[in-house]
Amino acid sequence: MTNVQKAWEEKKEITVDALAALPSDARVLIDIRDEAAFAHGTVPGAEHLNPLELQQGGYDLPEDKLIVCICMWGKISLGLAENLRQQGYTAVSLRGGYALWLQKKIEAEAAAAAEDDRRLKHIENSLRKKYKRKISGKFVETICDYHLVQPGDKIAVCISGGKDSMLMAKLFQELKRHNKIPFELVFLCMDPGYNEMNRRIIEENAKLLQIPLTFFSTDIFESVFHVEESPCYLCAKMRRGYLYRKAQELGCNKIALGHHFDDVIETNLMSMLYSGAIRTMMPRVKSTSCPGMELIRPLYRIREADIKSWRDDNGLYFIQCACKFTETCSTCHTDGTTDSKRLEVKKLIAKLAASNPQVPGNIFHAMENVNLDTVLAYKQNGEDHSFLENFEE
Repeated sequence: MTNVQKAWEEKKEITVDALAALPSDARVLIDIRDEAAFAHGTVPGAEHLNPLELQQGGYDLPEDKLIVCICMWGKISLGLAENLRQQGYTAVSLRGGYALWLQKKIEAEAAAAAEDDRRLKHIENSLRKKYKRKISGKFVETICDYHLVQPGDKIAVCISGGKDSMLMAKLFQELKRHNKIPFELVFLCMDPGYNEMNRRIIEENAKLLQIPLTFFSTDIFESVFHVEESPCYLCAKMRRGYLYRKAQELGCNKIALGHHFDDVIETNLMSMLYSGAIRTMMPRVKSTSCPGMELIRPLYRIREADIKSWRDDNGLYFIQCACKFTETCSTCHTDGTTDSKRLEVKKLIAKLAASNPQVPGNIFHAMENVNLDTVLAYKQNGEDHSFLENFEE
């Protein structure tokens, strides 16, 4: 006799809460209501069996598990459980039956929904009040200054499941709710091969934040898994291509990505240090592969530290990287456990900012303050230009 059987050997009933605490492999659930009632709904994992046949020993039930009998109100199942105990089984009746189980389920769901509503209001209020200057204000400022949203736009807000894209989705919702400019939103989430847990985290966060996701699936993770050189670069390129095509298919003219201020300045510095070029992420980019499509970056001026603070203040948990390379991919970690060029630059900026807090802002503003009279050469529209061109004038 198992420990579970010993614990219930002398008892006739089990409560809904006690049933929920039992390991699923330690009990067998038997629903003895009629077939129509069973088809309408039952306790998850319950099997429909005929009560008369059970009384006559017509079923081969496991002798090493607790048998839980379920009827509508927990009355008829009491007699059946007694009969099964006389047959040598360890059997109990579910107190209150399926009706009480269903009532408690509805109450628990209502309580969870109320808590989700409370959390959502807190999250949205934090963007309107505490983080208005550092997040919401900068979001609107970026959109206005770079003309990212225009009347008639249909924007695919691309959701990766991370903190940046989820925040971007909420900010767009707020903008849509309070802005007079007519535009449409599609919250587009590509599943490139997430495992079940990561997919569920994305779905649960979207549910909490009331973001109506439009999912579509690809096999990108599987395609790049065996690529030895630059799999992350290939993955990112393929993801971008799929997003463009899906957005175009849905009638969108823009896709919005969640790159923030820190991504921008890190890219600036990386281009100078490792590519020998002055180049940055632009807030708006016209697609060369999908005519008529634009890429926009509305988090362009929002600091990553402020995004993390918003996330932590609201007790939110998001996935960071859900690919098969997560444990070894150098672009997936920022905790110092891996080595990458972006991580090196991130650490360098942090070190410089520790002694001079103006450094991050100066790197950003340097891209807005390029004086062509003081550079050796530059490119424009694909053509090379030198300072010597006008030197003698």
